[in-house]
Amino acid sequence: MLDSILLSIVKNSILMNFDSSYTIDREKILSKYPYLSENGSSFVTLKINGELRGCIGSVTAHRTLIEDIISNAKSAAFKDPRFKPLQMHELDDLNVEVSVLSEPKLLEYVDDEDLYNKIRPKIDGVILQYGSSQATFLPQVWLQLKTPELFLEYLSMKAGLDKSIYKQHPIIYTYGVEAIEKDYNEIPSI
Repeated sequence: MLDSILLSIVKNSILMNFDSSYTIDREKILSKYPYLSENGSSFVTLKINGELRGCIGSVTAHRTLIEDIISNAKSAAFKDPRFKPLQMHELDDLNVEVSVLSEPKLLEYVDDEDLYNKIRPKIDGVILQYGSSQATFLPQVWLQLKTPELFLEYLSMKAGLDKSIYKQHPIIYTYGVEAIEKDYNEIPSI
């Protein structure tokens, strides 16, 4: 079970951009939540009125979880290339989700039919690698793309590839997530 502190870290990371009086006392947080000092990977997803407003994350654990969340929160709010930087007036309508990823595991499969049977809808996040291209979808994307075929087609396109590239036997990794979500105004600042 994830702690709401993760959402508070995201909130303060965003607020720091608008008001320098907001900070993140890493020492205090890490003394109470020591697991945040371990390497971890996360995604921060921001939505306004149910529509995506920013989503940035890491699929591999290459820094402490607290630093990963701080960095991904700032990037989702202000550096997602699909959106303009978040404006202060948007905060009232913002919904925040933090997903903590398990370590990706290589998925062995024979062909696309075998792949359809081995990927678990609504459970697996999927990383697709083909040549130098790579993309991932969190398990939450299964809510919009309900079949393995559709999920894999859109994931192929997200990687900048032809929608049927998943039939060419790309490298596939799967991972799980634990996620916590709340309206921005319900999240306490720290």
